[in-house]
Amino acid sequence: MEPAPPTRRAAAAPGPWPNDAAAIRRRNLGLVLRHLADHGPCPRTEVAAATGLAHGSVTALVADLADRGLITEDDVQRSGARGRPGRPLRLDPTRAAVAAIQVTSEHLRVAVADLAGVVFHHDTVPHDLAPGTPEAMADAIAAVLADTVTRLPGFAGAETDSAPRPVLARAVIAMAGPVLDDAAQTVVVAPDFGWMEPVALRALVAASLPAPTVVIDVINDANAAALAEFHALPRDSRGLVLIEAGTGIGGGVVLDGRIHTGSHGIAGEPGHVPVAMDGPDCVCGARGCLVSYAGPEAVFAAAGLGDVLHHRGIQAAEADLLTRLRRADPAAVTALATAARALSAAILSITALLDTDEVVLGGLLAEWFPWLSPTIETHLAGRRALAPALGLRVAPATLGEEAILTGALGFARRAILSDPALVPPLPAATH
Repeated sequence: MEPAPPTRRAAAAPGPWPNDAAAIRRRNLGLVLRHLADHGPCPRTEVAAATGLAHGSVTALVADLADRGLITEDDVQRSGARGRPGRPLRLDPTRAAVAAIQVTSEHLRVAVADLAGVVFHHDTVPHDLAPGTPEAMADAIAAVLADTVTRLPGFAGAETDSAPRPVLARAVIAMAGPVLDDAAQTVVVAPDFGWMEPVALRALVAASLPAPTVVIDVINDANAAALAEFHALPRDSRGLVLIEAGTGIGGGVVLDGRIHTGSHGIAGEPGHVPVAMDGPDCVCGARGCLVSYAGPEAVFAAAGLGDVLHHRGIQAAEADLLTRLRRADPAAVTALATAARALSAAILSITALLDTDEVVLGGLLAEWFPWLSPTIETHLAGRRALAPALGLRVAPATLGEEAILTGALGFARRAILSDPALVPPLPAATH
């Protein structure tokens, strides 16, 4: 697996402009490195023109990035134009690595990539920590991270002038449950793991790591998948909503290339968008939520497969459902039609509020897409006819089960490219 290649979208755009000298320099380092990652190799003059930075500033920033081992200079190239020949700069993706850990109820799935997005390590570590304590899970994650460091290329060998030892610069933990976009990146609640109170998971993992520590982020796993699907889009887009069905219905929102979590970490939870106010009660306290009509349990029950789900599991129920759908079994077709109508109502509401270009259906919804799509398209036809320029597109997810790790790796990679000061300078002997 390799993450989607870097794009020119706003996803890599930094936040508000800093107002102190140190922060401005860090931001400018990111401007230069991101340009080289997306458009290099290229000479300093091109970097200056593209970033709006003065040529002298670019020279100083390039020296800093070279000291950190993040860029290299090619031999002089003559373009045929007048003036001094240029020495193209390029990203050295092997200097730093990023890691992603997907936390599931049974496993810790790990992937490690370089700064070009090339994945060079995968692992799946089983655990029996769900339900369990956050501290035990943090210890398990820290152990995986510590092991990951030993698997970096060149870790066991001596550092040389030609091959400086890479560093693990950032790790992203993708966790089921809403995560606040605050300094602590608090997991608000994680029922699948028995965590019914807020958990400062990042701090717990950091405390369990041996020094030196790696910078850690915690994000919602569906948001990671949404970010991956956004970057996998075949055309330019500013916004995406992911609606996916697994054990229930979750999702994520990407606006202007950034994960949008809302005030309490629960933005992008389409399963609890009400689509029928006189519908059945939902565990969230509302009535008629999308999950009550399009969630796996509701769909399997309506198709006559409730017993299969409860006795043989979701995979067996899904296999039977697909077989019945291909045979045009009336109960199965009706179940999908009901789900499609509910999804249509949710999509119309969500897109009217967020004005996104894309709605991506993932998980089981992607497998059901051929039967969902006709009804959804019928319900969207009126709005499309009224405002054809909106160009709303509803499509199945393309990345499957790898979307979460791919999105988490991409999140970590863009964070390093935007703030390369996190990568320490090379030892003096390697300069």
